[in-house]
Amino acid sequence: MSELAVALSLPDTLESDLIRIRRELHAHPEVLFDVDHTTTLIIGLLRKWGLEVQSGVGKHFGQGVVGILHGAEDGETILLRADIDALPIQEEHDYAYASRREGYMHACGHDAHTAMLLGAAKVLSNHREHFRGTIKFVFQPAEEGALRSPLDDRWISGGRDMIEDGILQGVSQSFAMHVWPDLPVGSIGIHKETAMAASCHFAVHFQGTSGHHSAPHLSSDAIIMAARFVNDMQIFMTTGINPTEAKVLSFGTLHAGTVKNVIAGESEVTGTFRAFRTETVERITKAIADYAHSIACLHGGKATITQRTGTVLNNEASAVDRAMQAAEPIFGKENVLELEQPFLAGEDFALYTQHRPGVFAFIGCRPQEATSAYPLHHPKFDIDERVLLLGAKMHIQFALDALA
Repeated sequence: MSELAVALSLPDTLESDLIRIRRELHAHPEVLFDVDHTTTLIIGLLRKWGLEVQSGVGKHFGQGVVGILHGAEDGETILLRADIDALPIQEEHDYAYASRREGYMHACGHDAHTAMLLGAAKVLSNHREHFRGTIKFVFQPAEEGALRSPLDDRWISGGRDMIEDGILQGVSQSFAMHVWPDLPVGSIGIHKETAMAASCHFAVHFQGTSGHHSAPHLSSDAIIMAARFVNDMQIFMTTGINPTEAKVLSFGTLHAGTVKNVIAGESEVTGTFRAFRTETVERITKAIADYAHSIACLHGGKATITQRTGTVLNNEASAVDRAMQAAEPIFGKENVLELEQPFLAGEDFALYTQHRPGVFAFIGCRPQEATSAYPLHHPKFDIDERVLLLGAKMHIQFALDALA
């Protein structure tokens, strides 16, 4: 294992620089592919540090940024990735750097991920002589969701958008991290195999026939269709899949009706489900379509189903070993944790590891003195900013070990 990263001279101001960058991003959250302020900041810094910059990356939406850094000699190409988008959540902090955009917040720590990777880019750009090969610093929008492509009408996340534009070409290994409030700052956790679930989204639109409450026999009630669908899918999740298998389906929205004494002619139900096995994902996907169509038919209506299937995030063995070795001089061996239970949350870094060997780690961001912290996606989520320097060092060490 190389310990070059530990020995590298880090700028005295690096930690304060990372905090400043993170707070600037935190104050100006942007969602999905609407990330112009964020990418402008990233592009400016990468160019300032002498990296080759590819902007407008993404076959469908073109909002990704890739910084490319070549070492002293030819060699392999590795990819380090940070997600850059925020969430449509109203922040409940009153910090000076709290969100200045009403209804938007970096509630998942992507501001921290971006600052960490920028810190690594800055340091490594000054130490190209210490590695051979190439590093791709990938700054990806739209990890938190997807939009319909203007090219082919598919649901496209930021990861898929950039991958379909060729960012994995020539890449031998990839690495990414997520701040994790369940772990204290100064620790890092890595799964040996499966890290996160396939996160799948669905929307079911029921078309019935509107009518007066006094004559329900002349109508086709779209609210009843939605209610039966919600109930039947929950029964299916309980009885139709092995109860010992981890999986979950939850509904997020239900919209129907406009007047209290008129039978609704339309309704829409949306939600997500998560599972660790591809076979289970396929079975739930089929059940959603089958139940929706049969319920609509039974009540004299029609159903239109839209689904976006997620991908299980699997870690590759050699990348896991490299990450755990890289983490030891930074966190201490006792603070490098082998995680046993994968998380039912989803991450589109799964698309990277689906195509190239890679590893996804969870870096502690909870203050050490605290026994609990607000979870991801909570309006009061926050990080212990000491995680920023540790994260930057982790990116640096992984890159140097991979390209030694």
